[in-house]
Amino acid sequence: MRIKVRKISAGIAEGEAVVTREAITFLGGVDAKWGVVVERGHELEGRSIAGKILVLPHTKGSTVGSYVIYQMKKLGTAPLAIIAVKADEMLATGAIISGIPLVDSPSEDVLSIPQGAKLRVNADEGYVEVKD
Repeated sequence: MRIKVRKISAGIAEGEAVVTREAITFLGGVDAKWGVVVERGHELEGRSIAGKILVLPHTKGSTVGSYVIYQMKKLGTAPLAIIAVKADEMLATGAIISGIPLVDSPSEDVLSIPQGAKLRVNADEGYVEVKD
């Protein structure tokens, strides 16, 4: 299945989906050293987003979150790509300066993608492919 998306940050990535219906804050909500969601009560609390395709509705929190994403990229703990229902400036900036493919405005409900599904994000051509 292919889903049309809008490119925010260029690139192509393939990997396993980590999906949340809750917004994530990178400043204080994600441990950059390990790439683990640490926000108390978050549905992904304790789960790693490192080396995964992160699917989320949007982010929340400070603009400093952009630099947390950049730090994660430098530490090797960042997501391979990010699919957002709606990307804000913080997420866009973090993805762009980190070279992480980021797409948003999907033509279908990406939040219903199953955990662990194999995805291909092609931001350059504007699609996400859910592999069988």
